Amino acid sequence: MAGNIFGRNLTLTTFGESHGKAIGGILDGLPAGLGIDFDFINGELARRRPGQSKLVSSRNEPDQVEFLSGLKDGISLGTPIAFMVRNKDFRPEDYKSIENTYRPSHADYTWDAKYGIRDASGGGRSSARETLSRVVGGAIAKLFLNKVGITMTAFVNRIGSIYLQEEYSCYDLNSTENSEVRCPDNKTSEKMISLITETGEKGDTLGGEITCIIKNLPPGLGEPVFNKLNADLGHAILGINAVKGFDIGSGFKSSEMYGSELNDEFYFADGRIRTKTNNSGGIQGGISNGEDIYFRAAFKPVASIMLDQETVDKSGQKSIINPKGRHDVCVVPRAVPIVEAMAALVLADHLIQNSSSKLENFL
Repeated sequence: MAGNIFGRNLTLTTFGESHGKAIGGILDGLPAGLGIDFDFINGELARRRPGQSKLVSSRNEPDQVEFLSGLKDGISLGTPIAFMVRNKDFRPEDYKSIENTYRPSHADYTWDAKYGIRDASGGGRSSARETLSRVVGGAIAKLFLNKVGITMTAFVNRIGSIYLQEEYSCYDLNSTENSEVRCPDNKTSEKMISLITETGEKGDTLGGEITCIIKNLPPGLGEPVFNKLNADLGHAILGINAVKGFDIGSGFKSSEMYGSELNDEFYFADGRIRTKTNNSGGIQGGISNGEDIYFRAAFKPVASIMLDQETVDKSGQKSIINPKGRHDVCVVPRAVPIVEAMAALVLADHLIQNSSSKLENFL
């Protein structure tokens, strides 16, 4: 099975199924000598885990990571770091009734079309539970980035029809984790919670958007042709379950603007070149320019709804389906650490690549 390895210089290989024995991964290419903060990594997993509030799936997984290689006394050795998280609260029997039926907008049919066999329990490998491996790898990448002062913050800016009215600079992003839906504005957060509750009572689901802000990235990261930094970020984010859209900087809105409105004019201040505006989202020509990188990810509504739907089984016979199991009404708040993790893996990968782009780094 191809497509399980992410990255070029810093690579993450993931393994495991939703209701299998464990989910895990191997992170390779991390420089030696990095101190690993295990509490931080488990804290990132806790932000993603189910059962963290009444608004999300009730699956009760502690999600404690076990490291198998690549570390000595909590310090990276420069060798592959292998890790796993054991599945404890899995119930494959919840999916017995649908193992031969295709759930609308899931990967069931396409998986069968590609492989001829699938694990129906929780979606198997196509389950969003696989993303916990990305969160572990991304947490380690964050520790690496923090060493050089690069930080990132993601937050929910929309759930369904409820959204933040102002630009990210107008909010205290440090308050994001105080919100049950990871929205930095209290009034908007309350409206989002009400909408999720009402929608869940109807048996339906919701989508939304996440914004991610990256600060203190130096200019010069990214390749100018096929491995543009914005393209790699888009590849990473669009690979997250349920993501249907990605835009960076002014994004799709730029198609409505004049060039005179869109262009970011340069000026010099405090010993560096800056831009007066940041419609480029911190990236020009596929290469970082030193300004904030900001992008948005659009998530579709969760496909598992608690309502009758028409479908067909493997033989093509019509069927009515109403899946059981434990599902999120809106996955967007739990996806915030996943978005951050994938962005961190991309930035760390490019930072390692960039270290070999200048001759003086070899002298």
